[in-house]
Amino acid sequence: MSTRTTSIRRARDGDVGGLSRVFDEAWRDAYRGIIPGVALERLISQRGRPWWRAALSRGRPVAVVETGETVVGYASYGRARSRALGADGEIDELYLLPEFQGVGLGRRLFRAVRNDLADYGLGRLGVWTLEDNVRASAFYESMGGTRGPLVPDRLAGITLAKVGYLFG
Repeated sequence: MSTRTTSIRRARDGDVGGLSRVFDEAWRDAYRGIIPGVALERLISQRGRPWWRAALSRGRPVAVVETGETVVGYASYGRARSRALGADGEIDELYLLPEFQGVGLGRRLFRAVRNDLADYGLGRLGVWTLEDNVRASAFYESMGGTRGPLVPDRLAGITLAKVGYLFG
């Protein structure tokens, strides 16, 4: 009999390979058909191990979901980076490997990050998602998010609409 534990913890240097893999697979799954193919591949190629090493040293928190000894998801978060969102704290990214989506790990990760932000007095939480990413919108709405601002965002030379979701 095999027992596998799932935990949520702060990312560490040894996680850069797992973070890179989650980003790669989750972005291909989430944005294929939304971000044109060449632009999507260009964005993904910029997020390898060196990028993640640098990101972890910048100090913005990154939490990972680990099942067994495998990183299967992550969230990066902190103070809101833009006033346009209308929030104190922000989840910059929340992604899971496609095969781990829909089993409650995203909800657990979201709640853990939200609690961490609240512990630092950042109670009004916001998150951006591309407007055409209907799965992400449905997830944030299911978590109690209220649709907020709609703004243009420039990714890899193209302009796409992104929508903010607000919590608390």
